[in-house]
Amino acid sequence: MKNVHLSVHPPAGRVTLVAPVGTRSEVARAYAVSKLGWIREQLARMRNQEREAPRQFVERESHQVWGRRHLLTLAYREGTPSVVLDHRRIRLTVRPGTRAERRAEVIHEWHKGLLHAVIPGLIAKWEPKLGVEVKRYFLQRMKTKWGSCNHAAGSIRLNTELVKKPKDLLEYVVVHEMVHLLEPVHSERFLRILGEAYPGWREARAELNELPLAAEAWRE
Repeated sequence: MKNVHLSVHPPAGRVTLVAPVGTRSEVARAYAVSKLGWIREQLARMRNQEREAPRQFVERESHQVWGRRHLLTLAYREGTPSVVLDHRRIRLTVRPGTRAERRAEVIHEWHKGLLHAVIPGLIAKWEPKLGVEVKRYFLQRMKTKWGSCNHAAGSIRLNTELVKKPKDLLEYVVVHEMVHLLEPVHSERFLRILGEAYPGWREARAELNELPLAAEAWRE
C-alpha cells in the first residue's frame, strides 16, 4: 500500500493504523497524534450511539428481527421450548417457572437458527463472485465486532446480533469478511476489492453502525 489509513472501529472505538511496509514507528505515531481530534470525534459519536434497553424476555416486550419490531408473547407448557415468528409477534413457549436467563438462551438459539437459514445462501452467492471458498463459518456473541475472518483457516465468524439488523446489512458483513480471505488487513487492496464487489459498502456500514446496539452484547 502507498498511503497511511487510520480507522476507528465501532462499536468499542478500536483504533487501527495501517501504513506502508518500512514506515518508521515514530512517523506512524506522529501521524496518529496529528489525528487525535478526529479520533476523539469518532469516539464521542460511538459513545452516544443508541443502546437497546436490557431485555427481560417478558410479555409484550419489543424485540428486533431482521430490522423489524416484534412483540414477544409467552406461553407455558411442559415439553421442549419453542419459538414461532407469527406476523409481528414472537411466540415463546417454555415450561412453567422458566427463569429469564433460560428464556434468553432459548431466544438466542432461535436467533442462531434464523442466521443458519440465511448465511449459507449468502456465502454460496458470493464465493464465485469473489473467487474464494469459505471452509467454515461460526456464529457467536461478539463484544467488539460484527464479524471476523481467520485467513489461514479459510473461515469467517459472525456476530449473532446481526439477526436483529436488516438482511442486506448481514450480507454486507458476510461480504466484508469474505474479502478478508483475499486480503487479511484493511489495505488499499482490500478497499478496492470490496468497492468493486459491493459498491454500496460505505452506506451499509454507516447504516449498520447507526442502528441501536444491544446493551448486553457490547458491555466492556
